[in-house]
Amino acid sequence: MERMTFMSKEQDTLDNSLLTNLQSTGAGYDILRYIGLPEIFGSESDTLLYFMGRNLARKFALETMEDIYDIVEKLGWGKLELVKEKKKELVFQLMADSVAQRLQAPLNTDFRLEAGFLAEAVQRLVGHDCECTEDIHRKIHQVQFNIMYTK
Repeated sequence: MERMTFMSKEQDTLDNSLLTNLQSTGAGYDILRYIGLPEIFGSESDTLLYFMGRNLARKFALETMEDIYDIVEKLGWGKLELVKEKKKELVFQLMADSVAQRLQAPLNTDFRLEAGFLAEAVQRLVGHDCECTEDIHRKIHQVQFNIMYTK
């Protein structure tokens, strides 16, 4: 049986179609993320997740905002929408049933992985250094990401 390859040898880039072939439920992933990582890395797990997200964004071919939206959705993170664009800041909202379920779970959930991914993805698109913070709105089951251009 021949194995399909999803990374370009020249660029070490993941083919976006890889995500279609890896769809699964997120329970195991959430357990690793919200229980396993914090037990091993303690308070450093937030920073680790942020930089894992940045590194992950470097692996995909991102040419448009639609590419970012598509990858975020295929990763099971939710539906991402750009809601405000300022001179040095972009504001996104992330909403979905999966976001609501994560926010209602009896775990200490965060969105640092997604924030890191968005910071790097937008940085690659706009050509400016970016950082991202997130605001979790538990009552309305929504996460807001604020991407600031730092240079």
